[in-house]
Amino acid sequence: MTPENNDDNGITENNRPRPDLPPLEEGSQRVLPLLPLRGMVSYPQMLLPLNVEGERDTTLVDRVMFGDRLLALFTRRPAENETEEDDADEAPLTGGDLHPVGTLGVVLKMLRMPDGSMRLMIQGLQRVRLEEFIADGEYPRVRVSPLEESEPDTVRVKALRGSLTDIFSRVVELSNRDEDLLVAALNIEENSRLADFIAANLNLELEDRLRVLATADVQQRLELVTKLAGRELEVLKIGQSIQNEISEGMNRAQREYYLRQQLEAIRRELGESEQPSVELDELAERMKEKKWPESTAEKAQRELKRLRQMNPGSAEYVVAHTYLNWLLDLPWGHCSTDRLEIESARRILEEDHYGLAEIKDRILEFLAVRKLAPQSRGPILCFVGPPGTGKTSIGRSIARALGREFTRASLGGVHDEAEIRGHRRTYVGALPGRILQGLKTAGTSNPVFMLDEVDKLASDFRGDPSSALLEVLDPEQNDTFRDNYVEEPYDLSRVFFITTANTTATVPRPLLDRMEVIEFDGYTREEKAQIAKRYLFPRRREANGLTKKQLFLPIRTLRAVTDGYTREAGVRNLERAIGTVCRKVARKVAAGEVEERVVVEPAELDEYLGAPRVKLRRRRRRDCVGLATGLVWTPVGGEIVFVEVAAMPGKGGLILTGQLGEVMKESGRIALSYVRAHAKALGVDPDALSDVDVHIHVPAGAVPKEGPSAGVTLTTALVSLFTDRPVRNEVGMTGELSLRGEVLPVGGLKSKLLAARRAGLREVILPARNRPEVEEAFSDGEGPELDLDLHYVERVTEALKIALEDDGD
Repeated sequence: MTPENNDDNGITENNRPRPDLPPLEEGSQRVLPLLPLRGMVSYPQMLLPLNVEGERDTTLVDRVMFGDRLLALFTRRPAENETEEDDADEAPLTGGDLHPVGTLGVVLKMLRMPDGSMRLMIQGLQRVRLEEFIADGEYPRVRVSPLEESEPDTVRVKALRGSLTDIFSRVVELSNRDEDLLVAALNIEENSRLADFIAANLNLELEDRLRVLATADVQQRLELVTKLAGRELEVLKIGQSIQNEISEGMNRAQREYYLRQQLEAIRRELGESEQPSVELDELAERMKEKKWPESTAEKAQRELKRLRQMNPGSAEYVVAHTYLNWLLDLPWGHCSTDRLEIESARRILEEDHYGLAEIKDRILEFLAVRKLAPQSRGPILCFVGPPGTGKTSIGRSIARALGREFTRASLGGVHDEAEIRGHRRTYVGALPGRILQGLKTAGTSNPVFMLDEVDKLASDFRGDPSSALLEVLDPEQNDTFRDNYVEEPYDLSRVFFITTANTTATVPRPLLDRMEVIEFDGYTREEKAQIAKRYLFPRRREANGLTKKQLFLPIRTLRAVTDGYTREAGVRNLERAIGTVCRKVARKVAAGEVEERVVVEPAELDEYLGAPRVKLRRRRRRDCVGLATGLVWTPVGGEIVFVEVAAMPGKGGLILTGQLGEVMKESGRIALSYVRAHAKALGVDPDALSDVDVHIHVPAGAVPKEGPSAGVTLTTALVSLFTDRPVRNEVGMTGELSLRGEVLPVGGLKSKLLAARRAGLREVILPARNRPEVEEAFSDGEGPELDLDLHYVERVTEALKIALEDDGD
């Protein structure tokens, strides 16, 4: 038998349930199968993992597993001249080959391996004495009797127990073993088990282990194990002493540093080294000019004093020097002067960005408050919107309008808290976090600090960066922000923090609660055209080496690029498309193919950009039964969708297709339930609903669709199908439906209405509760341009009267 590989020689304390009474009573005997052990010992109440090989032993285990799983474990005496490579498991066995004291064990678990061997987990139960060896049969058996233990209740036993645990604790400490071994030993109450457990976890020879097993008197066993543990402790002490001698021989660099320090002191006494370090003097001069907190100044002085006492060639000198430089480079208390002219700031914001009225108003409000209350703290804004809508670029404009420095840190994919708070100086290559690094780059303590992609923070075993940001973005705490590297409080209350995110869904709620969220909706078609005219086209034209006299794109061409070649909420792809046009014209100019100014008309875009890539979805040309037009919001703007409904013979089932999300599927079920519940009032034959299966499909099946706003559209299509009344093709609709037929408010109305106008719809049905939002969204001149008849409804029956043609049509 061979033990499994285990750091504790295959023997561990058993934490599994054990029988309350030993299987063998005193004075009794029993014949049990024999499993001889080679080079190992099994102790009572311990687990022993074993590998069993050979036909004889595997047959024995098979028989035992079908019985009470009890067997006798006796250690086999090594034969003369026997080596570890010799296969003794199948050699003839006699009673004289076995140690007279063994262990009664039970097989807890058996695993059969592909090569025919077995892996066992055996638990020792009690000590037994070998009475008779029985060799007849398929496998050897032995007659055993329990080895009676005795334990005197004396003061010496208690003293031995305390001494043994103390020695074992020192053995665990010196041998770098798992401290759980010591905890397990201290939790063992029985002295017998304690002696066995410690013996099992010492590096003992086989004969010493057998002596412990054969000692029935608990006091004598404690004495024996104490001696053996003391012997191992002495070996460990000697080994540690040898290691220390070797280590001292390797610390030549430390001795050299000490000698250099002494040499430097002797030179100072002799007057040979009066000139101080020029570099350290420069640091001292910078410290005198620095205006920082008193506690920080004292810490810097202590660090400078330590530097003067260090060897410049040591690693510690480099760490201290770098730290002191960081302290001096940070802009402690240094702030730029705010430009508080509101009209000038408004002009700058208008020059840099088109639209974004809410953001511009918020910045002007901050300037007004700052002008009236100079000590007010800066706001913490969170710009949320699709990519390419100008969230990052508006930050630079804000800094320019305020007359402040601008710095930025991208947090996308950051998953280490130290990226925010910095690393402690005990680590190699430690640096401050990104917050203080950004302030160093800005050179002031009141910059506009943009934290990009705050919704893409991650977390792992190294910490949660979003939790570290809670202190940074809390106006009540950030005036004493502590970076792990700097270790001194830093005032962040004057920093104008701006965070950006594509969605608030992944931003932790406590962090979101500390910020003022401003939504960035996708740009409208006209807004994109104006942005391209004012900013994108001039920038791309200049970047490609062209002038106004060489290339001109009319506003109608920019609208055509927006409609036919981009589909996005922002303007990044629009700028790329304009850049493509500029490059192709630059190629013609460089080749001398054109001499006059090039004016690109919409009809000529195919030559520069190829065929249009985006096909606008238009309304149906005729009214259809079971087909309704809905309005949806997407990250790239509004869109219309068609909801198709068909009925077929069945049992009243509902089929939903078109890659619909769970919420939209629920809207379909609600719509069908409403129609069934109010069939008579809607003019639907109730019997017709029970004998058919309804199939609802939303085309463009490759595009995921989600949300509750299709409830009214689904209901309209269902009622149209079962009443055979066509849905007016010029009517679009949106709104969530309740089981009682109420039309509930939805979001994204501005984008949806603009999509309805682009698709050629003439009327739109909206929830009545959304009226204030729509009126506010189109109060800045967009209203007349909308050119849509808006119907605000509170119940779906009102929507049906508008959307469905009369029975007489």
